[in-house]
Amino acid sequence: MGTLDDEKTSSVSDDRVSNTRIQGWLASTTQFLARWGVETNGIDPILPEDRTDTRLYQMFFVWFSSNINILTFGTGSAGPAFFGLSLRDSFIILLIVDIISCAIPAYFAVFGPKLGMRSMVLARYSWGYYGSILPSAFTVFSMQGFLILNCIIGGQTLASISSHLDDTLGIVIIGVLSLLVTFCGYRVIHWYEMIAWVPSAIAFIVMLGVGSKQLTEAPVPPPPTTSAILSFATTTASSVISWCMMSPDYGVYHTHKASSTRVFLYSYAGFFIASLAAHMLGAAFAAAAPGVPSWNAGFDEGNSVGGLVEAVLSASGGFGKFLTVLVALSIPSACAPAMYTFASSLMTIHAWFARVPRYVYAVISEAILIPVAIVGATHFYTTFVDVLSVIGYWSTIFAAIVLVEHFVFRKNDWTRYDLSQWCKPRQLPPGVAATIAFLCACGIIVPCMSQAWYVGPIAKSGTGDIGVLVGFALPAVLFPALRAGELAIFGR
Repeated sequence: MGTLDDEKTSSVSDDRVSNTRIQGWLASTTQFLARWGVETNGIDPILPEDRTDTRLYQMFFVWFSSNINILTFGTGSAGPAFFGLSLRDSFIILLIVDIISCAIPAYFAVFGPKLGMRSMVLARYSWGYYGSILPSAFTVFSMQGFLILNCIIGGQTLASISSHLDDTLGIVIIGVLSLLVTFCGYRVIHWYEMIAWVPSAIAFIVMLGVGSKQLTEAPVPPPPTTSAILSFATTTASSVISWCMMSPDYGVYHTHKASSTRVFLYSYAGFFIASLAAHMLGAAFAAAAPGVPSWNAGFDEGNSVGGLVEAVLSASGGFGKFLTVLVALSIPSACAPAMYTFASSLMTIHAWFARVPRYVYAVISEAILIPVAIVGATHFYTTFVDVLSVIGYWSTIFAAIVLVEHFVFRKNDWTRYDLSQWCKPRQLPPGVAATIAFLCACGIIVPCMSQAWYVGPIAKSGTGDIGVLVGFALPAVLFPALRAGELAIFGR
């Protein structure tokens, strides 16, 4: 028995020594990286005196750059290519959806400067310390979904310019570039987003110039079904609303004295202008592709949005290929925010995770991203619609709960958020109300879903996929009553 006890003691001692060495190595690495300007802060709220950046115009560029890219172009192309809608119907749906849905992530951007909290830390003030594990975990998976889609479409674009490149190598290149930008952190991401929009904007203008004469719909599809209209609308809304899970993260160092209206307008303009332009361009070129053999071949029956972009730009010769490369290499403008929020959300799940530096999680995200993206590239639109829709289902629930908490129970008053409570479970809401509202919303979303792998009975009746709509409406109605009861019982 003594020998066994000695062995156990020795094993525990060895584990402690190993953990101490790892912690020491991480600490020294973090200090080294900090000297080179890499962000090493964790998820602690940024105090008001440390929120000093007055460059509010960055709010426009970070969201404009993140959305004026091929993935947003691909979202618009799904109307004609995947849902069989006419160009006119696609345009009307995109205009209405973008006007409404861009307001949600734009308002969430205001939380960053006002509170200095990352989105999943903010969630604790409505979901509670333990309840916020749910949105944090879902955000981790959602950000990986975003990264996968962006890397697939970026990899396809690079592969389209040369027979010596394939999707796999293109995905690896885009993934590595995204990691380099994200690894450095907040300030480098903001700097990068200030310039990353330029190649995509130039490419889209050139595409219009060389392809405008061929932008005629061929063939004209039959009248749309209600199911197709609603499914396309909710897919588009999902792609926009889901930014709310990360938009607070990119204002936490900006001054808390900033006007909420100014922050909102800068952010809304960035989201709306970029989204509407790229969405409509995607719809226009996808609708015209069947009538232009070279475009249709590049589009590969709707499975290669990057191939469509390259086919259109190829009319301008070598300059077109150069632009195609630049557009592909600007994809990290959308990947970097997603990878950054992946790390901060994972750190919010448990205090153990928060002890690991953010840059380590960026590397972990990269390791998951590349192999999954390579597999998903073979069926782009199926992967695309499924990922965006699933992200949209839960992100609308998250948005509804946080907004109701802010406007109804905290009276749109920033002083009602006590920053000192952010990691104190007994001082935060219990999270019972948010968790019950979330579970009830999931219960109604399932029969309203329409995915390649499952179609619910309500969706089958002809409504199409309305999961995003009911996912926002139910918690918006249910959570206030549950939260009022929670306050009456627990007093917090």
